[in-house]
Amino acid sequence: MDSKDREILKYLFINGRDKVSDISRELNIPRITVHERIERMKKDDIIRGFSAIPNYHLLGYDVTAFILASFDPKGGISQRQLASDISKIQGVAEVHIIAGEWDMLIKARVKSTRDLGKIVLEKLREMDGIARTATLNVFESIENQELIL
Repeated sequence: MDSKDREILKYLFINGRDKVSDISRELNIPRITVHERIERMKKDDIIRGFSAIPNYHLLGYDVTAFILASFDPKGGISQRQLASDISKIQGVAEVHIIAGEWDMLIKARVKSTRDLGKIVLEKLREMDGIARTATLNVFESIENQELIL
């Protein structure tokens, strides 16, 4: 990837639905060059796809939380399999296997704290392989719309 690829990728990160001609005009890069570079980045799996970014608040998902979980290897399940199983729970948006005092970081998006409680108390804490959890409620999210490259 060179500086033109990075410039195109940054532009697409914010304006993924724009036409190649719009990108070309905005970045002052020939249209055919923009098209070829986007196609190459798709082929090379640098660009995996284009997706909508929902406004969760307007959809009624007002509660975002991060849940830290400790893995218990005596649970008879691998950490990767446990993470995969957790990712299938309704309301779980992301599961990350991490280093440090905790073993997993789970991001949940739900409609209410009651729904969050159901995930933690009725799902996670009942799963083999979970030793303990800590839940962190998000008050506000400030998202960086700039792609760092």
